Amino acid sequence: MRMAIIKIAWKQDNIMKIGIISGSHRANAQSLKVANHIKGVLDKGLVDESWLYSLSDNPLPLWDQGVWDGDPKWDELLIPLRKQLTSCDGFVIISPEWHGQVPAGLKNFFLLVSRFEIGHKPALIVSVSSGDGGSYPVAELRMSSYKNNRLCYIPEHLIIRHVENVLNDVPTDNDERSDTYYRERIEWSLGILKEYAIALQTVRDSGATETDKFKNGM
Repeated sequence: MRMAIIKIAWKQDNIMKIGIISGSHRANAQSLKVANHIKGVLDKGLVDESWLYSLSDNPLPLWDQGVWDGDPKWDELLIPLRKQLTSCDGFVIISPEWHGQVPAGLKNFFLLVSRFEIGHKPALIVSVSSGDGGSYPVAELRMSSYKNNRLCYIPEHLIIRHVENVLNDVPTDNDERSDTYYRERIEWSLGILKEYAIALQTVRDSGATETDKFKNGM
């Protein structure tokens, strides 16, 4: 078996790029609203470049054996995605809470990517809830989504509760107190993510993470 592997050296001009993964399947998802807000914050000079990938309308089929066997169908889908992921220095992973769980499409995403694209890069978890929930996706992602791809979740995370009432473009659609709090905390958290991205680049450059012997986590 073989897996199509795309390895791209870190950018020589040291451009900082953060990828945002919006994990909701819905076409008009609140998670995507949050993702677009986060992208706007990043693009105001916090980093040099940002990239948003949305799982709305399920752009990725469910994993099958062809991913490992170099099936042309999968190569066509995944090679462009892997190139984008590889070019990122860190990630924001956004998940709604559906029945107390991470959506299936987002879990499927983590089956389709590997340590070669996202390994030993920092990620900020952002959970989205229509009510007072949102903690379960944080726990689930920290427990089970990083094992083989070696994504590094930072200690900070965000839970955007009552999401319909915050981060809207029209100010009157927002709960003023909550909206102000989330906007400030998002900016602060992204600043931490940036510093982790700088630090973990040094770890990857050291060569300590390179291994063909221990391909999977324990």
